Amino acid sequence: MRAVLATDLSDAIETALSSRTCLECLERYGIDQIDLVTVTSPNVTAGMPGSDIGARTKRGLERQRRMLEEEGFDVRTHVMRGTPHRRINGLADRVKADLVIVGSRGQSPLEQRFIGGTAKNVARTASRPLLVQRILEHGEEDHEVAAEHLFQRILYATDFSENAERAFDQFQHLKHAAKEVTLLHVAPPERRPGSDPDAVADAEARLDELAAELGELGIETRTVVREGAAVEEILAAEKEFEPTTILMGSRGRSRMRRLLLGSVSEDVTARAHCNVLLVPPTGVR
Repeated sequence: MRAVLATDLSDAIETALSSRTCLECLERYGIDQIDLVTVTSPNVTAGMPGSDIGARTKRGLERQRRMLEEEGFDVRTHVMRGTPHRRINGLADRVKADLVIVGSRGQSPLEQRFIGGTAKNVARTASRPLLVQRILEHGEEDHEVAAEHLFQRILYATDFSENAERAFDQFQHLKHAAKEVTLLHVAPPERRPGSDPDAVADAEARLDELAAELGELGIETRTVVREGAAVEEILAAEKEFEPTTILMGSRGRSRMRRLLLGSVSEDVTARAHCNVLLVPPTGVR
């Protein structure tokens, strides 16, 4: 399987690349080939007299390539100019990547995290599964990944839509990495548990069916049905169960225009403390 890994050649990204545990998790997901890509601004001219931007970029990319190759990955490197999210997603489509990986740095481990501009735009336009890897900043030169065991504990949020089912299919790749899964459904306002017990029973039954499928894969599973606003309940479940990654589908609002994240997946991706694995709708290219 093949992944496109976006890098800005920063210390934060190197923190993630230097984590053997993170890389082993990618291997258990099935990744053995990585396209390492960095995108430079179209306004920066590497060939300007006295400029060594191009040389520094190549040196940084070569250093990170070696880090990945030392862990057994087959690596190709790409230096592109242009708008980062367009180049990253364009490369992913061209090489038929199974996964796109972007890092997102939080302001502080004690403050609310905000998804960076590039990560947000990649997520909004991604046509392939996207892992937003959270990297915590403790200072300009002090970083750590939010969770080294990327997929050890998964919080799967589902509204039972077709796209949510597509996200559930990711467990075929996660079965060798996931040890514990929480299956979460948040009842929408018009079908709150107190007012519609049948809807709750139906949701519980459907989650039990999914849990049985994961049980056959040897994954420990719990099911949870919550009442309230979807984003807040998903984030509350994150705080309670401490997943390493939240898995959910993202739904586009228009196929004729730029694909936008649904408000729930966008808000969760922006505000979650852990990694987020987003799966776009079928047929979005």
